[in-house]
Amino acid sequence: MKTIAALQATVTAASLDIEPSAAELDAIDREMPLILAEVELLDAQIMTIDHPVNEVDERRIRRARRRVLAARRALANTTADEVA
Repeated sequence: MKTIAALQATVTAASLDIEPSAAELDAIDREMPLILAEVELLDAQIMTIDHPVNEVDERRIRRARRRVLAARRALANTTADEVA
């Protein structure tokens, strides 16, 4: 049987001291409202894992989904405005 092993040099990045560029940081800042809304939705979904979903949980998840959609729409509109 043949063993398969990855070479350490190809798996690990050459330098871990690299930092994000200004453009990457700006992109993260623009996407932050969407990221936070998605985290809120995930938190709401995680809360319902270990018990049956009740009315309050349903509302919490529905509101979180609406916030995600609103953040996606705002990000899409902002990106479209910047390109034009």
